[in-house]
Amino acid sequence: MEPLFSDTAYLAYLENFITENRRDGFKRVLENRTKHFTVAVEDLYQLHNTSAVMRSCEVFGIQELNVVEERFGKKIDKEIAMGAQKWVDINRFNSNQDCITDLKQRGYRIIATTPHDNDCLLEDFDITQPAAIFFGTERLGLSDEVMQQADGFLKIPMVGFTESLNISVSAAIILQNISTRLRNSGLDWKLTDAEMLEKRIDWARKSIKDIDYITRLYLEKNKKEDF
Repeated sequence: MEPLFSDTAYLAYLENFITENRRDGFKRVLENRTKHFTVAVEDLYQLHNTSAVMRSCEVFGIQELNVVEERFGKKIDKEIAMGAQKWVDINRFNSNQDCITDLKQRGYRIIATTPHDNDCLLEDFDITQPAAIFFGTERLGLSDEVMQQADGFLKIPMVGFTESLNISVSAAIILQNISTRLRNSGLDWKLTDAEMLEKRIDWARKSIKDIDYITRLYLEKNKKEDF
C-alpha cells in the first residue's frame, strides 16, 4: 500500500469521505507547517511534559517531534496532547546518539537549551539554518552526550530569582518565538509539495472510519480499470 502515500488520485478518492471544511482545514494548517525546525526531548520521566511539548509543536506548526526513550519509554498521554498526536510526526529513538546522528544526517544543527551565562539569548538566535532544539530531563537537564555534540546553546532571558522553567513552558516560549520569526522571514521554510501531499493523505486516513475497507475498495476499483 506504500505507493498510495504519494498518489494524488488516492487523495482525491479519500476526500470524498471527509467534509469540505476538514479538507480546507488540512490545506490551511499545512501552509503553516515546517520542518525547518524540529524538537527533540531527552528521556523525560514525567509523561505529561512530553505530551505538552507535542501540543506546543502542533500549535506552533512544528511538524516533527523526536523522542528519546532510553529509560522511560511510555506512550503519549492523549489527554494532555489534546489530539496533537494525530497531527505531529513522532520519531522515536532508543538512545541520544541515535537521535543526534539521525538529525545531523538530515542537516539539522543540534541546539541545546540551557540556562548558562554564555548561551545565545532567544532573541538573538539565528533562524536561517535548520535546527533541532533539544530539551532535557526535568531535574538534570540535558545529558553530557547532547551537550558535547551540540552545535549551539540557547536560553530564555530571565530576570527573576528562578533560574529555570518547566520544560513544557520553555518549549512553548521558544517555539512561539522562532516559528513567528520564521513565518515573517523570506526563508523557504514550508513543507515541499510532496510532503504536503503525504500529510494530506495521512490526515485524511486518520479522519475516516473503516479506512482499511475504503482503501481496499479503491485498490479493487483501480485493479479492474487496469485490465
